[in-house]
Amino acid sequence: MAHGKKNRNVGIIGIGQTKHSSHREDVNQPEMMHEAIAAALKDAGLTMKDIDCIVHGNMELFEMIHQPDLWHTLGTGAGGKDCFRITTGGTVGITIGCAADNLVASGMYDIVMAIGFEKLQEGHTTGGITNMADPLWFRNLQTGALTGSKAYDLIYEFGEERAKKVSMTYRIIMDKHAALNSNAHRSFGLDFAQADDLIKNSPKLVGDLKLIEMCSQSDGACAVIFACEKKAKELSKKPVWVRDHITVHREEVFNIFGYDDKYPARQTQRFAAENLYARNGIKKPLEYFDVFEMYDPASWWGVDWLRDFFLLKGDEAVKLVEDREIMIGGKMPVNPSGGVIASNPIGATALLRVAEAALQVRGDAGAHQIPKPVNHALASGFGGTMWTVLMMLEKELNWQEA
Repeated sequence: MAHGKKNRNVGIIGIGQTKHSSHREDVNQPEMMHEAIAAALKDAGLTMKDIDCIVHGNMELFEMIHQPDLWHTLGTGAGGKDCFRITTGGTVGITIGCAADNLVASGMYDIVMAIGFEKLQEGHTTGGITNMADPLWFRNLQTGALTGSKAYDLIYEFGEERAKKVSMTYRIIMDKHAALNSNAHRSFGLDFAQADDLIKNSPKLVGDLKLIEMCSQSDGACAVIFACEKKAKELSKKPVWVRDHITVHREEVFNIFGYDDKYPARQTQRFAAENLYARNGIKKPLEYFDVFEMYDPASWWGVDWLRDFFLLKGDEAVKLVEDREIMIGGKMPVNPSGGVIASNPIGATALLRVAEAALQVRGDAGAHQIPKPVNHALASGFGGTMWTVLMMLEKELNWQEA
């Protein structure tokens, strides 16, 4: 990397996740998390004795349990081990992935497990999120964590008919991907022939943001095991290497007009992408990456962010969706897993992006594996204060030779 090498290379050697659904009443929180942890350990061929440290993450506010990691030792196996608890809103999952990577790269630990989860049925997620917005100024604008602003922006730029059609096309593509993923929460069997009817008849949440276009509330967990290069090569036949990651966030109102010339007011998605690619010498990200697992909280935002993440201009991103090039067999497969719109256990959601991207690199994604070889993968996370995290995964370590 142009900005400096890690102390040690880090590889992903174990991946586990639960089936995601609206209600997991058959298990409590530790039991649900243990499903993902047991799967990750089995995938890596390890036991809890091999794990040096655990990084635990969820949104405490939503289940209303303070310091849940202390209780969850019953399911996580963290008793007697070093453990870090991290909460960063919607980005929790990928933040704990970045933390696990840093802890291993630093030399503090050889093997670290990142665990993200949420059991949203046990709290009041909508109440928690909605009350973060001003009840007067945002009552006709805010719906949970999102606004209808992206719909307005795309309609203003591309016209109502085209914008609404491309948003629904994106949504239908995500549903088709989710249908291939046995762990996905929502899969409705949508088809492109239904687009006009869905645009006309799907209930609206706020503005032109419709219920069908919005992410779900899900119960689920994900665990990913990170190891130093020496251990990764010893323990795994096909480790997935963490090349780099970046975190960018800002307060929406504070920075709306730009803070200064160095940090102008623009999307954190584009700012993160520009800086990540620049320091890794990637000039054409759309050609470089083979798959992108994007944190897409709604189809309008997914369409808009494609432009930022791949540094596209004009209607290039819109055309990618219209031409269905973001489908599993397309030029740039986006969310072969079905994405956030299909499954959203918030504390695990962004870690699922990393896990699913790593599975694609390994060729182990099953029915939703893309047909072409995957050597370079991108994963993203998104949360409050316009927080964006990007992580690059690689099949080989040869980028360091460049």
